[in-house]
Amino acid sequence: MVRFARCARNAVLLVTAMAATGCATKPHHPVVVVPEVIAPPPTKSSVWRGIVTDADQDRLGRLGLAWQSALADARKEFATDIDNEGDLLRPRAALPRPEPTPGSYNCRLIKLGKATPASKAYESFKPFFCYVEIEGDLLTIVKQTGSQRPAGRLWEDDDSNRLIFLGSLALGDEQQPLGYGDDPKRDMAGVLERVGPFRWRLVIPWPQSTSKLDVFELTPVAIQPK
Repeated sequence: MVRFARCARNAVLLVTAMAATGCATKPHHPVVVVPEVIAPPPTKSSVWRGIVTDADQDRLGRLGLAWQSALADARKEFATDIDNEGDLLRPRAALPRPEPTPGSYNCRLIKLGKATPASKAYESFKPFFCYVEIEGDLLTIVKQTGSQRPAGRLWEDDDSNRLIFLGSLALGDEQQPLGYGDDPKRDMAGVLERVGPFRWRLVIPWPQSTSKLDVFELTPVAIQPK
């Protein structure tokens, strides 16, 4: 009986071992996890970056260099004039809430830096009128007088202290400026910043002219009492 019990027990162990071996050799199918690709939310700058030309994107990317080079040129002879302009000609003077109020503005242009050996390092021009208005969800700026009249739209940027300006130049007696991108030689790109109470500047780096940096000052036209 003892021998029979021992044989029975060995048989059970053999069957258990074979079953275990069978489970161990059972083919294993790994679970493949497919990650869900979620597109990042659009940024504010992604809108204007989808519109700007490669040439103007390059100019905007070198804005800091334009300030540095233009001021270095102009300070050699016009340091006092530059200092007298205060924050208007200080590169890092931008303040929060750059959106200008729609309406009429006194505008003034200062050109800095020598793009050609014969050009001047500093030029300040007589004031003129320009206008800020609402067009759909955007603000626009239009120079109202003169033989060269910039006009363009303002776009939000990831840098909340500035708006991006993309526009073109109307010449002579043209009634309407060309659309941005229609003529690369007339395209303009820059940044609009607030530099003081009721004082803004539109900065155009590497303009297609005789300067390295154009700075337009904008101050609201005073409303005359009736």
